[in-house]
Amino acid sequence: MNTEAQQTERDRSSRPSDSGTTSDEETSDTEGQEGRSRFALVSRITEWLPGGRISLTLLVLLVFVLLLNTFVLRPFQIPSGSMESGLRIGDRVLVNKLAYRFGAEPRRGDVVVFDGTGYFGDADYIKRVVGVGGDHVVCCDKEGRIQVNGRSVDESTFLYRGDSPSTVRFDVVVPDGTLFVLGDHRSDSSDSRDHLGSPGGGMIPVGEVIGRADWIVWPTAHWTRLHRPDAYARVPAAEVGAHG
Repeated sequence: MNTEAQQTERDRSSRPSDSGTTSDEETSDTEGQEGRSRFALVSRITEWLPGGRISLTLLVLLVFVLLLNTFVLRPFQIPSGSMESGLRIGDRVLVNKLAYRFGAEPRRGDVVVFDGTGYFGDADYIKRVVGVGGDHVVCCDKEGRIQVNGRSVDESTFLYRGDSPSTVRFDVVVPDGTLFVLGDHRSDSSDSRDHLGSPGGGMIPVGEVIGRADWIVWPTAHWTRLHRPDAYARVPAAEVGAHG
């Protein structure tokens, strides 16, 4: 018997095949090397940074917060009483910056934050959407209520106590791609009514909307989610071309 030939055959079968497959040991070694490389990179960064790992952790958290603030959520502090009593001066809300991405549009009743530069003033504002593109918004009906597309809207659930829907009369058609917005505290709000004769006619382009206010997060005693009221649910869609 040729034992040398048998030994050679066994040795050949224990080697990696020519097909390029990798053994579990080699895969494990590769993953281990990659892990050690990442660890070495982190170690070099922590050695370079003053404060070491603590500084690196804070830096990562800072980048995360900046990305979150830029693309997802943004805090906004209520600057005035124009949205009382639901939103009080000093309240902080979280603005959902993804609410109107991917084809979604602001809806009647939404509370939105927008850049008012060139329309209301050089600042960001927070108001409630009363009319969207194509809507016919009128103040007021025989009972003093605002009408949208011929439907009277009962705003009593969010309107500031003692306020009327509006002391300013108006009859407007909201151009496509814009919004007609009002504050909930109508007697203490500078909004679309006050800029009807200004450039843009008091309308806010949808492109200037930063996002939808979804949560009151501060103070904690006032923590709540902001819901779209049912007041506008029965308002019919605007009739295309009905108002020229």
